[in-house]
Amino acid sequence: MLYKLTQSSGARFEAIDPIAFEGFPKEKALEDLIAQNLWDVLFENNNLMSIRQERAWQPEADIYALNRQGDLVIFELKRDAAGNGAVHQALRYCEQASRYRYEKLEEMLRKYRKDDSLCLSKEHSVAFDLEPALPESQFNIRQRLVIIGTAGDTELIRNVEYWRSRGLPVDFIPYRIYRIGGESFFEFFSLPYDQHSNPGDAKGVIFDTNRSYDEEAIWYMCEHSRVAAFGGIQGIVHSFNKGDIVFLYHKGSGIVAVGKVKSDVKADEVKDALYRDLQWMTPVPRKGAELRAMSAAQIKDTMGFNFWWAKTMKPPFLNKEESLKLLGALKAILA
Repeated sequence: MLYKLTQSSGARFEAIDPIAFEGFPKEKALEDLIAQNLWDVLFENNNLMSIRQERAWQPEADIYALNRQGDLVIFELKRDAAGNGAVHQALRYCEQASRYRYEKLEEMLRKYRKDDSLCLSKEHSVAFDLEPALPESQFNIRQRLVIIGTAGDTELIRNVEYWRSRGLPVDFIPYRIYRIGGESFFEFFSLPYDQHSNPGDAKGVIFDTNRSYDEEAIWYMCEHSRVAAFGGIQGIVHSFNKGDIVFLYHKGSGIVAVGKVKSDVKADEVKDALYRDLQWMTPVPRKGAELRAMSAAQIKDTMGFNFWWAKTMKPPFLNKEESLKLLGALKAILA
């Protein structure tokens, strides 16, 4: 529940009633909201490797991901009241996915990332910093189902709780929609409980330069002083705020430059990109010159913890003190 603090007759809480999932006529809008915008921010500490988002006209769940153990985590997103049928449908998807062999999961990953050369085991080991890599036989031994639905759908919640009590690995993540001052607000709760950093706080983010798909993307960002995302994932640029510190990470090299976000989101229709302008805090690499960088190993040694390298925005995100610590170490390397 969301409350408004009012001082009209002494400090008190005034409840704000949620509304139906209006303004989003299709369930696809909720799916895109989770997959493109909220995944990297609100699930920042839930280490999951996405391998598929729902395809049009296909009888499948909305989002498929792998965890560190190789378990398949299946997300089913529901708008408005879904009820008992939603759980049964999601369970059918889960039963179907239980039969996916390693080769099927690898095929899903390749299609999702649009790269037929990817090796699932290798990508999984890099993402979770595993040595040795997880054997192919260990993938998809177990499945976990996560249903995302409106907090007011008591029938859906009751059904999820019933199946949980019977030992099924299923979780429920609620959301609410509010209208305040003529604007709509989306309230979301992440697992294991609502412990994510406030998306509105200034943060430090290690951000991928898209080398796997476009060798020139790094120079687009460096030469135009931008942090940018392209094509189907461009919406993640909305996850930044003014004042955030961006550490540009070039796959195979490391952090190559750092800038502070100074603008709202802008569009480049020619490049099919969304971007925000940066104010550089370090020297900027030039195309054709030696590319100096802080490697993943050096980043881990400096911070004392590892990052989720498989994501475009690589959690965990950093607070101000952590960002300045990493920036100082990078400047020493680049000096």
